Amino acid sequence: MSGPGRMHRAAVAVASVGLVALAACGSDAPTATASSVPRTAPTTTAAPGRTVPAPAVTHGSGDYAPVDDPKRDGSLEDVQVKAVRVASFASPTIVIGRPGSKLLYVAEREGVVRSMALTANGAGVVARQPVLDISGDTTTEGERGLLGLAFSADGSHLYVSHTNRDGNTRLEDYRMDGDTAVASTKRDLLAVDQPFPNHNGGNVVLGPDGMLWFGLGDGGSADDPDDRGQDPTDLLGKLLRIDPARPNDPEIWAVGLRNPWRFSFDRTTKDLWVGDVGQDKIEEVDFIPAGSSAGVNFGWSGYEGTQRFRPNRTPEVSVPPVFEMHHSDGWCSVTGGVVYRGTRIPDLVGTYLFGDYCKAGLNGLRQTDGVVTDERPLGPNLPELVSINEDDDGEVYLVSLDGGIYRLEAG
Repeated sequence: MSGPGRMHRAAVAVASVGLVALAACGSDAPTATASSVPRTAPTTTAAPGRTVPAPAVTHGSGDYAPVDDPKRDGSLEDVQVKAVRVASFASPTIVIGRPGSKLLYVAEREGVVRSMALTANGAGVVARQPVLDISGDTTTEGERGLLGLAFSADGSHLYVSHTNRDGNTRLEDYRMDGDTAVASTKRDLLAVDQPFPNHNGGNVVLGPDGMLWFGLGDGGSADDPDDRGQDPTDLLGKLLRIDPARPNDPEIWAVGLRNPWRFSFDRTTKDLWVGDVGQDKIEEVDFIPAGSSAGVNFGWSGYEGTQRFRPNRTPEVSVPPVFEMHHSDGWCSVTGGVVYRGTRIPDLVGTYLFGDYCKAGLNGLRQTDGVVTDERPLGPNLPELVSINEDDDGEVYLVSLDGGIYRLEAG
């Protein structure tokens, strides 16, 4: 199983285009060798014939400018963290903060969104009344279910990503009334047919440009059988930008993704980080600096990480991962995370946090100009890690599909 996992504005309307793990085993037929290898900045040859020219990642050419970050490098050797369980849910998939609120909002895979308040001692108190219940509209077969949540900038709208009863992707908008989403206000933003029950993607993020960024896997099965990842007219295997006011015109911002299960923007620098679930050898972390233009090609299925996968599909220009992890080291399905910008753990500020569904643990990575300067395990060994999220204050919470929501604290 594989993952809960120079483009143009797509001339495509909002139209149909056994749980081993929801975030998934990246391996559809596991084999592997080698160990974790940090990659250089995306300006050098990553593999024979795979060179990334500067125009693909030009600073200042996008809708928002990069911001310097004085704490993005340095050693993580002395950083100690721990994970404190704050509450339990039924197969949670993601937890998010809401602008202007201290509540946390949790998606349960079967289709229920719940809110949670934190007491003075940090314990979570779950509200009895669900925020939203769409359990009748989704299914948990394969890698399906309620997969993503995001709020509008003012917290007045909740964006919900799920697969419907037929297994097809739906992105919906609900108006909030207090702490509850009003079911009758549902507005469809995107509908995409899924040919297989895996590689659905489903992460949705409100970007620094005010747009919704939405990740879709390549449609599933194994080996990208229909070459959707490199098809510039197909929404699958892509990272999309969607204007909530004009959802009928989604922009294909990046191509060549296998299953971008979790991705995020650094709230300080606005850089984009993507955890893309691999096939049978390599998991990858992709990094795109703030201000980059649309048209980034991450290489799948010509490449798995930095290795050629389907030589006849290798694009002329593609961006290699900033960091890759190999299945021989126990990785199977990367859980992309966030750059820490909270105040509880000062030594962690500027560190990208990521993990894996199969390999228990949380890793930290620091980079300068797309070059990794340090990467290492940080300690907490949580089972079935499917999401790493931040609240409205930048504090980090970890989500385990076994039911636990954990807050990250100094060790």
